[in-house]
Amino acid sequence: MAGLTADTGGRAKALVAELRAYRGRPVTFMEVCGTHTMAAARSGLRQLLPDRVRLISGPGCPVCVTPVGFVDHALALARTRGITITTFGDLMRVPGSSPIESQDAPPTLALARAEGCDIRVVYSPRDALAMAREAPDRQLVFLGVGFETTAPALAAAVLAVADQQLPNFSMLVAAKTIPGALELLATAEDVAIDGLLCPGHVSVIVGPEAYASVVKRFGLPCAIAGFEPVEMLRAMHELVGQIQRGRPEVANCYPGAVRPGGNPKARQLVAQVFEPRDTRWRGLGVIPASGLALRPAYGHLDAAARFPVDLPAPVEPQGCRCGDVLRGAIDPVDCGLFGTTCTPESPRGACMVSSEGTCAARHQYRTDPS
Repeated sequence: MAGLTADTGGRAKALVAELRAYRGRPVTFMEVCGTHTMAAARSGLRQLLPDRVRLISGPGCPVCVTPVGFVDHALALARTRGITITTFGDLMRVPGSSPIESQDAPPTLALARAEGCDIRVVYSPRDALAMAREAPDRQLVFLGVGFETTAPALAAAVLAVADQQLPNFSMLVAAKTIPGALELLATAEDVAIDGLLCPGHVSVIVGPEAYASVVKRFGLPCAIAGFEPVEMLRAMHELVGQIQRGRPEVANCYPGAVRPGGNPKARQLVAQVFEPRDTRWRGLGVIPASGLALRPAYGHLDAAARFPVDLPAPVEPQGCRCGDVLRGAIDPVDCGLFGTTCTPESPRGACMVSSEGTCAARHQYRTDPS
């Protein structure tokens, strides 16, 4: 297994041996973290698992679950005179809508920039704030995409804008929260999940308690995992144990970073600026109260309200099955575009674009059979 020291390698071998000794019914576990997705592919972790224990990837990539309509909205704003779009780099090549009959490459922020739109990649919302201060004649729109780990930085940026009274900064928000998606996946009809590897970074913010409803309502075992292969194996070993004991619970297998209650200050900051709203996830549809919207006190910073634009009905890239991949319903290689029409160099879907995307991981480490 790639990247293991002798000590962690020994622990990994012991955990693999115990998993291979499992003789119960076949089980499928889902990880919902882009870092887990890449770690499993890079290390070849799935190759070590016995036939009775299967690991699949879910909607753990925030860029991947951002629907095509958001990309269309960002493109429309980018083409509006006087607006500068600022964004994280992963969004630049995510395809927007294109006519079904078109053979051209679908529109992206990268192509729009090549055509002359003012679109700039930043590493944090603070970078966008600095640009707004330096260019008072331009309207800066930041594309606020991410999960609970990104939301505190988005909230801090909003408070800074309000405090500094910057008139030329606004945000197009597509931030999402994980627990609602997990509850939906627990009842999915096209894939049976027997346990969840809960995301480490998100759990640092929300704490183990965020997954209690998944266990209580659906009886689904949960284990919060770190990002090393041995930590993921430990979490899967825990899930197998819960199934054998018949007692589902939320197990914290990442106690060095995840504490009871998570990070209350970060959650308070987010709650001060944002309120829950129903929002659409690629592949999952609209999930109630799983998105974040600016509270009325900060509504003047909502780019969607400040700059109304006409938007056509969104159209997913033809043939792309990214939504099925995000639900765990298919493996990336089951998509007819994978590795042919859709590659990291010429992506047709968001799951092949992002550095945390399941298709990108599967393509980069193609010896991992998933």
